[in-house]
Amino acid sequence: MKAGFWIAPDGSDDAMTVMPIGYDAEAEAKRSVIAFLATASGEQAVAECPRTAALLPQLADALQAQRADAPGRLFDITDYEEKERALIGQVLGEGEVSGVAVLPDGVTAQIREASMAGLWRVRFGDAEGRLTADYLEIASIPHVVERAATVTAERIAIGAEPEGAMNVMPMLAEIDARMRGREPGDPSHVINFSLLPVSEIDMEHLQQTLGNGPVQLISRGYGSAKITATGARNVWSVQFFNAMGTIILDTLEIGDTPAAACAADEDFHDSAERLREIHEAYFT
Repeated sequence: MKAGFWIAPDGSDDAMTVMPIGYDAEAEAKRSVIAFLATASGEQAVAECPRTAALLPQLADALQAQRADAPGRLFDITDYEEKERALIGQVLGEGEVSGVAVLPDGVTAQIREASMAGLWRVRFGDAEGRLTADYLEIASIPHVVERAATVTAERIAIGAEPEGAMNVMPMLAEIDARMRGREPGDPSHVINFSLLPVSEIDMEHLQQTLGNGPVQLISRGYGSAKITATGARNVWSVQFFNAMGTIILDTLEIGDTPAAACAADEDFHDSAERLREIHEAYFT
């Protein structure tokens, strides 16, 4: 059985599957874009990709004005030509956070943070995997993450204590009380399994009671963090790993989207400056 709150289906040790956004369908365009960026003058870049050239300063201005607690701002690039969308992907790069959010209608949002924190690429696909929308979003966390996370149970059903349990029933009582007493904007409450005496029976019963939710995120920095929505409203599994892939901190957070996945106020200002530098380098 896998250590920590998240347990693979049927108790296997398979890694949690997160499908970060990729550009496989645009591979040829991506190769052409790399060559284009390496050789084109600013005038050529503007002439070939005018919408991208106009978009980057708008993104920089929006980043400069953004705050972590403010609503995000969307930029729809769905109808951009494939060459321009590939160029945007190449210019923005890939940051530390990626993941998926699944909506009740079967729509899946693939999420990828740009190399500029607080700027996200969010691509929506239908149940057949066809791309239906492609957005850039400036926000602490994409709105679709918060939207998907609300499609979960408002309360948990605490059943009978399993044989051999140690601390799962007091933990469930604490989670239920925190869920019932939580007000919007309250600081997250953290339950640290790394500091508690818990058994495999405890963790299995906890996972079965809370269930799996519709959001899975990975944050890769120094080591990595795995952030998973449970089936209970505002209850998240947050696991931190070292460079060897060993869990070094295993927690549940009752609150808003965990900070490990979110951009902070200072990130937006830094990202705005970096994006302006990129625009100046390629389009002026």
